[in-house]
Amino acid sequence: MSSGMGCSLPSMTTSTGTYAQVNGLNMYYEVHGEGRPIVLLHGGVLTIDLSFAALIPALAADRQVIAVEMQGHGRTADIERAITVENLSDDVAGLLDHLGIERADLFGFSLGGLTATQTAIRHPGRVDRLVAASVHFRPDGYHREIWDPALHAGSTRMPGPADFAEMQRTYERIAPDPGHFGAFMAKTSGAAMAFQGWSDDELRAISAPTLVLVGDHDFVRLEHAAGMHELIPGSQLAVLPDCKHMAVTGRVAELAPMLRRFLTRAA
Repeated sequence: MSSGMGCSLPSMTTSTGTYAQVNGLNMYYEVHGEGRPIVLLHGGVLTIDLSFAALIPALAADRQVIAVEMQGHGRTADIERAITVENLSDDVAGLLDHLGIERADLFGFSLGGLTATQTAIRHPGRVDRLVAASVHFRPDGYHREIWDPALHAGSTRMPGPADFAEMQRTYERIAPDPGHFGAFMAKTSGAAMAFQGWSDDELRAISAPTLVLVGDHDFVRLEHAAGMHELIPGSQLAVLPDCKHMAVTGRVAELAPMLRRFLTRAA
């Protein structure tokens, strides 16, 4: 196994998508660019493109970007296994094993952010730097309107009908089983509701330099994001202004220089 510092994958070319056999999954991933590796983990019911299409070119200018589609998402077929952050984080570690990468930076958004954070807790030796975007660490970290279906219709934070329609169209276009969307939505929603968070001690034990990132009109309460920042030693906190949950990873003009500063460090 080779070190992730300065590692590149000579067998992969820019914008190559392929599959890896990981923990029973036929996991789809893409590699863009060359340089020190950063793994991108999308949001729930989303795909690489829906979460990161705008951001990948900026990151791939000087990094090797490894973008993953997690269990049941996009081109990665679902399997008879619960979708939990523990399982998903084990899949991230398994993909790094498959690629021969010892350590990498992780950028996770929403469900991907939970997965990235869990990886930093569960597999600390695999994570150099962590960007946890739109992540809650307790069930009460979301605004009430996100958890309460009765409040969805009046919410300005929830994805709108056009967002959900795009998720379904994308799923039906690229998923191995296009007719599975309804069951997959229910399974993913159930996984989000089942997440119980981490203890203060687990967050305090995170050793990777961490950036907690949130939109000011996100699912996550701002004071909750600040609490996560306070618990993770030496972490940084960034709040994107006038920014809803679904817009966080698309704010490239602000994100690209912010990420470059955070992720760049002496070799």
